[in-house]
Amino acid sequence: MKRIFMIAAFLFLNLLILSAQAQKTGSETDKKVDALIAKMTLEEKVGQMTEVTSDVVSTTTNGVHEIDPAKIKEAILKYHVGSILNVSGHAYERKHWYEVISAIQAEAGKDRLKIPVIYGIDAIHGVTYTVGSTLFPQEIAMAATFNKDIAYKAGTITAYETRASYIPWNYSPVLDLGKSPLWPRIYETFGEDPYLIKTMGASIIKGYQGNDISDKFHVAACMKHYLGYGDPVSGKDRTPAWIPDRYMREYFLPPFAEAVKAGARTLMINSGEINGVPIHASHYMLTDVLRGELHFDGIAVTDWRDIEYLHDRHHIAATQKDAVRIAVNAGVDMSMVPYEYSFYNYLIELVHEGKVPMSRINEAVHRILKVKYELGLFERPVGIPDDYPKFGSDEFKNVSLQAATEAITLLKNKNNILPLKKDMKVLVTGPTANTMRSLDGGWSYTWQGDQADVFAANKNTVLKAIRQKIGQENVSYEPGATFDSLLNVNAVVNAAKNADVIVLCLGELSYTENVGNIDDLNLPRAQTDLANELAKTGKPVILVLAEGRPRVVTEAESHSNATLMTYFNGNEGGDALANILFGDANPSGRLPVTYPRFANALVNYYRKNLENGNSDDSHGYNPLYEFGFGLSYTTFAYSNLHLSKPELTENETLTVTVDVKNTGQREGKESVLLYSSQSYASIAPDFKRLRAFDKVSLQPGETKTVTFKITAKDLAFVNDLSKTVTEPGEFKIMIGDQVQTFNYKSDLVPDRAGKL
Repeated sequence: MKRIFMIAAFLFLNLLILSAQAQKTGSETDKKVDALIAKMTLEEKVGQMTEVTSDVVSTTTNGVHEIDPAKIKEAILKYHVGSILNVSGHAYERKHWYEVISAIQAEAGKDRLKIPVIYGIDAIHGVTYTVGSTLFPQEIAMAATFNKDIAYKAGTITAYETRASYIPWNYSPVLDLGKSPLWPRIYETFGEDPYLIKTMGASIIKGYQGNDISDKFHVAACMKHYLGYGDPVSGKDRTPAWIPDRYMREYFLPPFAEAVKAGARTLMINSGEINGVPIHASHYMLTDVLRGELHFDGIAVTDWRDIEYLHDRHHIAATQKDAVRIAVNAGVDMSMVPYEYSFYNYLIELVHEGKVPMSRINEAVHRILKVKYELGLFERPVGIPDDYPKFGSDEFKNVSLQAATEAITLLKNKNNILPLKKDMKVLVTGPTANTMRSLDGGWSYTWQGDQADVFAANKNTVLKAIRQKIGQENVSYEPGATFDSLLNVNAVVNAAKNADVIVLCLGELSYTENVGNIDDLNLPRAQTDLANELAKTGKPVILVLAEGRPRVVTEAESHSNATLMTYFNGNEGGDALANILFGDANPSGRLPVTYPRFANALVNYYRKNLENGNSDDSHGYNPLYEFGFGLSYTTFAYSNLHLSKPELTENETLTVTVDVKNTGQREGKESVLLYSSQSYASIAPDFKRLRAFDKVSLQPGETKTVTFKITAKDLAFVNDLSKTVTEPGEFKIMIGDQVQTFNYKSDLVPDRAGKL
């Protein structure tokens, strides 16, 4: 009798919770979700919160991958798994993806409530795990375009091709602050500036999700990695960071806040720990800030094994079961377990023991099911193959080529040596010259991108693109060095004797996550030695840097006549570079990071005035190239910077206009960057901050007026009480070489707590 009473009480409490949720969220989708949850057992609910990797439900024999009937039956019918992710081995053909997803969803259709599985994939620069897809520049290169429209188009195409692979959930974009150049995932970010990140991030999210993610051409975006992942103290992946709350809110939080406003439906959690607290265990970050302040109502999913790591790595949970309790109560909705079902078993026990409330389970499951309904998975769990005729099309490839072209950043061009003449004899050399791995980077066909030369064999490396551009007879090639050792240097030097110019390609091989950790930011010595030997030949050297982060190249770069940064520029990166080298395209990229001169002088551009150095300090801010720097084959002049008023108040908008003229001889694109600085504030102000940008195309002699709108909110900072305030005082607006000053005044002066 007592047991019956307890069950009745449990069901009554469950109905009260669902009723309260329905009162708060009254949409038709919410009502459908609540009705479904009311039918679910605890086991079915916890299954929805469980995500396993595809290896758990697959077998691979002699290189042939397929869904294992017994394993998928166990996952779905026994454990009611709500999500599966990843790829086994390497990229699949679309046909195989159709078979995989169809088998999974067919099994889901046999479960009692027929809830579809939501499949997730890291399509971070195109559909990285589908053969023949359109691979775009990595995010760091996309940021260098300073072109919001390209980011949106890339997001739209990636969504189309992801759905064409029958997958509705994309673990992208990365919104981490790429603050530390040592960090191996910096190439996955939109750079070091919060405004650039949030603007490009919001654009690509809108491309991914469109106006309705239930249609067959869009996917659910996943903003990651919330929060503070990109600035570990050591620079190593998944290692501790020390970030004061004020800094977290000033620099790290804005991209995520903007992504929530843009409608991102899911979020992945930072694998690291901040100030000793793993984010997966932080109720403050996952509930108070994410839900209470940002009002995010989508799915919060862990990263790989990160609940398990609360015990194994972070040592804040004495047992694996306790790790599950801590994470779920902190605000985790779905666990990327990913190899077995311990999370499922532990969580059911914890609910029965009263250590995880049913309200927390219902809340998490509501979010998961709502996204599944929004994606249209209940009506269309598998797409129709013939609905995607543009997959891998020339139309899509041309957008990738445009992005790759606008990303390439010209850093030096002594005596206008570039563009080169097409009848020149060119020696191509260096470890990044003839591999797609240094164009695509990690997350390309495989996790580490180590099979890019196989899967992208029909694409042009830098060497192949140059040969195609000016003819094989005009191009000689010697590798000169691997990434960390010299090869036959004499052969390179001898080849240089017959060349008019040397294209020296240095940089990095593909990598990601902890595999990309390094102990020295300097370019490997062998590559610098190759540059030094080539400099001795007296032939002009065009230095091409294909790398995912700004490796210190000061010595090698000092010998170059021209320097170009290509980042990890995607499958069309070789052609884009050849077009720029020989004048068929005009470079317009700008650095989205500060390029350091020395390995121990790593300062972001939004530095404090103290970091500039003084008369007694010769070691102040002195990068090789500053954030936002980039040259063109034409020249631009700025004039007539005008502010609509000399004073701004809290309810007004300041209109800023500036004229930009193409003063050169060829068409070009110019990224117009607006910076502001505050002269004095209660917190030491940043030297300058990017507040707006736009990109314009100008014919020779053409002038355009570029207009920006600035409000008091755009000038705000986070004070020492973690409150966002705009303090009265003098401000500067800086665009190009133009500077204007205005005053911000407010009759409602906030106190230190941010209250008026």
